[in-house]
Parts: sequence; C-alpha cells; structure tokens
Amino acid sequence: MEQASAFDQVKTLDIHVKGIVSKFDIDALMPDERKVLALIKRQLTDFRLDVRDYEYADTRDEQTRYGAAAQKTENELQKSILQASEYNLFGAVDVAHISARLQQIITQLQ
Repeated sequence: MEQASAFDQVKTLDIHVKGIVSKFDIDALMPDERKVLALIKRQLTDFRLDVRDYEYADTRDEQTRYGAAAQKTENELQKSILQASEYNLFGAVDVAHISARLQQIITQLQ
C-alpha cells in the first residue's frame, strides 16, 4: 500500500483540526481562546502551503528552503496546539494525534 503524499496528509490533518475547532462557538470563547484558534487556522494554512510548495519545487535548493519553512511553521503550530490544550480546546489524545501526524509529515519532507 502506497503512503499518501505529504500534501494529502496535511489536507487530511487540516480537515481533522478544523473539525475539532468547529465544535466551539467562537463568540462564546474568551478573547485569548479565540486568538489561539485563529492562529492555529492560519498556521495550518501556512503549513499546507509550505508543503505544497515543497512538493512542487523544481530544484533541491527550493525543496530545502520550503522544507525549512514547513518545519518552522510546524514548530509554531505545535506550540499553538499545546497552548490551545491549556484552554481545554484540544484534549490530550487530540494533541498526541496531531503532533504525531505533523512529525510524520515533516519526516516525509526530509
């Protein structure tokens, strides 16, 4: 069985995370909670675009540059997910699952 591309995995992860986020009434959340959820959505989009650019890169130099950008975004996203878990927006299982998927994607880019 062939493994899905990194970009396909990011799209699946994006759907998963946005599914978790969609369960919350954004207007009922505290400002800090809203801010971290908006940040996570933006970072997920940035990560998806970095991975897409990596896969579409024509040269190894471009791949290296986009891979480094993806790794930086992934680290920031990890921190935001952990911060959101402090507000009980993500459970421990969700954090572990998302972290494992992010690491798997980054590993595939190397």
